[in-house]
Amino acid sequence: MLFGSDKGELRQMYVQAWRLAKSGQPMSALEQQIAAVVAAHPEYQGMLEVSTGEAFRVEDGRTNPFLHMGLHLAVREQVATNRPAGIREVYQQLLIKHDESHAAEHAMSECLAESLCEAQRDNALPDEAAYLERLRRLP
Repeated sequence: MLFGSDKGELRQMYVQAWRLAKSGQPMSALEQQIAAVVAAHPEYQGMLEVSTGEAFRVEDGRTNPFLHMGLHLAVREQVATNRPAGIREVYQQLLIKHDESHAAEHAMSECLAESLCEAQRDNALPDEAAYLERLRRLP
């Protein structure tokens, strides 16, 4: 498992990576990836410096910044490993359409979130074929 199963541990990884990045200290590859995602989200940076114990409920109209940034990390990992097979090609097409990686990742992360919600609802593993088909409908 990439991260611990504890929500607090996961959130601390974001705090730590961002603190290291801001201070110019050496970072692991994972910390560099996390810091890059945080850097692309200035709206969440202040929150990482104050508190991470907050509850982020959709019902309250709030986006969970850790989920949002985690989806970015997941999409980047999928593109880097080309898993599911063909995702890198979809990403390249989205780069042409959106003209920048952040917007392409946002579009892809919405599809990933839908796939993960379906898997959770069905108590099953995510359906990679259905996920890839969703992605292919984007461009």
